[in-house]
Amino acid sequence: MKKFFGEFKTFALRGNVIDLAVGVIIGGAFQKIVTSVVNDLIMPWIGLLTGGTNFADQFTVLKLPEGVTAEMVTSLEVAKELGVTTFNYGAFITAVIDFIIMAFIIFLLVKGINKLSTLKKAEEEVPAEPTTKICPFCKSEIAIEATRCAHCTSELPNE
Repeated sequence: MKKFFGEFKTFALRGNVIDLAVGVIIGGAFQKIVTSVVNDLIMPWIGLLTGGTNFADQFTVLKLPEGVTAEMVTSLEVAKELGVTTFNYGAFITAVIDFIIMAFIIFLLVKGINKLSTLKKAEEEVPAEPTTKICPFCKSEIAIEATRCAHCTSELPNE
């Protein structure tokens, strides 16, 4: 049992797990911001275009329970209280807009991270100074500081 908990501790404290946990927490908080932008800034304008109502509350009645008339259903909240079967297209469209904005922002983040990664790799790929050269007489590879070829024993010209 001790070994099991030791393995779990090693797993839980590994850097990737902690990074993932931080990412999920920040993602959840960021999702609240995007949802607020959609619900509080974008959807009121769409609601104005569709008649001044809250767009997320747009619905169509599919089936009325017994004893309930269409005149009694004045809002989505009332419909839910009365047990009316509804098609909530406003809430669905709001969720789709929310998703599109979130996906676009994640796309921009990933694109920016990839660009930074590419720039960093380009800096790292600077070629190193050569440590060898070719003997002009026998064409063998020799140390760059050599004054005489180790293969043909020719004296090398000063360069």
